[in-house]
Amino acid sequence: MNGTQMWWIWLIVIIFAIVFSAFLYMYIQYLKYRRQMPKPSYRRPEVRPEIEQWSDDEVHIAWIGHATMLIKIFDVTILTDPIFMHRVGISLLPRVVIGPKRFTAPALHFKEVRNQVDLVLLSHGHLDHFDLPSLRRLSRPEADVITAENTSKLLRRMSFGRVHELKVRDTLETDKGVRITAVPARHWGARFPWNRDYRWNGYVIEYRGVRILFTGDTAVTKDYQDLAKTEPGIDVACMPIGAYSPDNFQTAHCTPEQAWQMFRDSGARWLVPMHWGTIVLSVEPIHEPIERLLAAAEKDGQEDRVVIREVGGSFRLPLEEEPQNRLRQKL
Repeated sequence: MNGTQMWWIWLIVIIFAIVFSAFLYMYIQYLKYRRQMPKPSYRRPEVRPEIEQWSDDEVHIAWIGHATMLIKIFDVTILTDPIFMHRVGISLLPRVVIGPKRFTAPALHFKEVRNQVDLVLLSHGHLDHFDLPSLRRLSRPEADVITAENTSKLLRRMSFGRVHELKVRDTLETDKGVRITAVPARHWGARFPWNRDYRWNGYVIEYRGVRILFTGDTAVTKDYQDLAKTEPGIDVACMPIGAYSPDNFQTAHCTPEQAWQMFRDSGARWLVPMHWGTIVLSVEPIHEPIERLLAAAEKDGQEDRVVIREVGGSFRLPLEEEPQNRLRQKL
């Protein structure tokens, strides 16, 4: 063996040692972090949305868990960031997934909603929002997808209908007349460290005079003050309230009090809190997010504007006027 060959062998050994040491360090840090996290027992939701009773002249929202919202606006059904699996993370084999388990079961089985969904909204590529096993089970030609910029490639081998990417502030109108506008969020989108081009969105859904805001993940931002001007008359805002502790998580996730303020800034009538009570991603106690949110709302004397407070809860939007009149007022 000559000197050149030995040099290459030593170089490979050194690189391997550096990579192994880095992974070992990250794993040790992860174990330390995991020890601080709550360890709730697995449970099933105490309530279940009765979607079989929803009609095409009503507007309903149901929280299936995490950031998965089932939204029916009259004759159109929309599903956001669908997560139906027992565990989210990296799939090594068909039944081997590395990642956190959910501690609250989904309020509905994917088979109960699959054939009803007209449109899937994906806010960003993170594993707890863009769950490929769930999406594969939901895919069918009758359902379209709207996702963030540079993330549609993840859906290439699925049988969805049309797949659209939206940049922030872009608007798309579906064949059924649903207008989807991508709005800013303060977050990040890389699924893995090398996915630096993956973007992230919130969305405003508008159909027949009803407007619903789905923020995806976001830290505190003043963008919702502008949203009250550019998208006035939002009926319901679905906003995250969990995964904010330790404090350095707040560069990407808002606190419950910040979520309440952003809801107020948006001008929305009703708040549906999400991104809590499903998967342990951070160290705050599992019930703390909703308790802090309700305390912030109560301080303003508006606790009744928080309309879904547990996984499986649902909300029927009161329609005080005919949809056509509502639409004319908002134009």
